[in-house]
Amino acid sequence: MKLQFQPFTVNKRFALTISRGTTAHSTNVWVRVKLDGLEGWGEASPFSVGEHPQTTAVILKHLETIAPLLKQFTPFDRQPVEEIMERTGAPSAVRCAVDMALHDWVGKKLGIPLWRLWGLDRDRTVPISVTIGINTPEGAKARVRDWINYLDVRVLKVKLGSPAGIEADRKMFEAVQAEAPPDARLYVDANGGWTLPDAVKMCRWLAEMGVIYVEQPLAADVAPAQLPELYSQSPLPIFIDESCFTSRDIPRFAHCVHGINIKLMKSGGLTEAMRMIHTAKACGLQVMFGCYSDSTLANTAASQLAPLADYLDLDSHLNLVDDPFRGAIVREGCLIPNDLPGLGCGIINN
Repeated sequence: MKLQFQPFTVNKRFALTISRGTTAHSTNVWVRVKLDGLEGWGEASPFSVGEHPQTTAVILKHLETIAPLLKQFTPFDRQPVEEIMERTGAPSAVRCAVDMALHDWVGKKLGIPLWRLWGLDRDRTVPISVTIGINTPEGAKARVRDWINYLDVRVLKVKLGSPAGIEADRKMFEAVQAEAPPDARLYVDANGGWTLPDAVKMCRWLAEMGVIYVEQPLAADVAPAQLPELYSQSPLPIFIDESCFTSRDIPRFAHCVHGINIKLMKSGGLTEAMRMIHTAKACGLQVMFGCYSDSTLANTAASQLAPLADYLDLDSHLNLVDDPFRGAIVREGCLIPNDLPGLGCGIINN
């Protein structure tokens, strides 16, 4: 099979601020595998969680390395392809894009969408959340109104962990809650921005405010030591994101969290995401799917597994002004894959 790839830049309608910084655009990589007249598509999105940032340049360099090594395989050879990428040290975003493209090709070869290939019921898909980044109270209110005017908002994920402290977090959250639809569900993601004492205070306060869960309350480097204490004191369910990349990370946190956030770029693709789902469920944990600055291509791939998730945070493509792809659609607040084979994605013709 032949591996081709090219970068493309997407710009956010509204810049997103979290505890680690602000992003307004992203240069992602479109990956294609070609064989027998068919193309399988995948996407690699850069992200900076962990010790080794996966920049666009890093992604492209590794794709150049593995492209000639994959010529001997077909898209049905996922196991040896995975071994090649592990042996060459390919970062997770590269593994994700290739794995996604292999799945897409197989679905197209068989003529069925991936959700159907896996025997899933897409009617079980829960609504996606839309994200409100760290902002002033008035800025946060305006962002809520923007989302409400754009689509049927049922769930809001509020980014907290402000560098200005938990009082700023509280004021912003109260502003979001005041502007949100009365029946909207509210989640909170601190992106590791709280200390343990502040996390305890905020979890108790947010529980009183009706929040459903809190995500990554503590920084990844202190989470293994401090999460058990927070777990014992928090009235809210705790999910981890930056602390959990693959299925190997799940067992060591299973005793002190309630769920995990799976991101395809972080995990290394659909194959590992499926492993993570089964591992989490075996440990009695809930599952959420998240995203970085992913386009419709990557979020459509995640939507193929969505019936297995308890929560979905797949809204990044909805905040893009120049997304080149079409695929899954939002219906009644849910991101639903279509009936086309493979991922069911195409190019938007402007």
